[in-house]
Amino acid sequence: MKDLAIVLVSGGMDSCVTAAIANENYRLALLHVNYSQRTESRELQAFRNIALFYKIPEDRILISNIDYLSKIGGSSLTDMRMDVQDAQLYSKEIPTSYVPFRNTLFLTIAVSWGEVIGAKKIFIGAVEQDSPGYPDCRPSYYKTFNELIKVGTKPTTHIEVETPLIRKSKSEIVKMGISLNAPFHLSWSCYKNTDKACGMCHSCFLRLKAFKEAEVIDPIPYV
Repeated sequence: MKDLAIVLVSGGMDSCVTAAIANENYRLALLHVNYSQRTESRELQAFRNIALFYKIPEDRILISNIDYLSKIGGSSLTDMRMDVQDAQLYSKEIPTSYVPFRNTLFLTIAVSWGEVIGAKKIFIGAVEQDSPGYPDCRPSYYKTFNELIKVGTKPTTHIEVETPLIRKSKSEIVKMGISLNAPFHLSWSCYKNTDKACGMCHSCFLRLKAFKEAEVIDPIPYV
């Protein structure tokens, strides 16, 4: 029997491809976190559809609900008083869509669950290209986090975080997803909208650019 791997699936393009990659060699358990983000309902729908696509049984699906990120604020994804910026391609500033220490919180949930269900890997679709905006999308961050797992779990626990996309360009990710039959049509990337993607936010811009460079039509609807 294949080893078990937890995949963090937001419902976005990168996590969709990450699930497809993990599915090649592992039995999948899927984790999704609702954190009172603007597009929470649409991301959850995408997650559910991706889980159905890969025929994940309910006992290997975990949907966690945390609301304190919206109470903390500091991000345009969780604070409705802040505007979601249009893509700032050449900016060196951390974008307002950065959610403080978010990936650490998600990974912590995954490690806790992984200890209980016997997972060997945790897959996350972090992409370094999303930096300099996002500090928790850098290889050094994941190297350090894996050290934390070693010292913070039971001696019998052997879990490692895998970041198969971290050094890939977005267009390479699209091409990889196509080759693995990743269900892009079920994914959702927009930071603003839940019906038709805005096409202007940081996430939409990178996604559209990636599909164009890969010479593939993006199957989701845009305004």
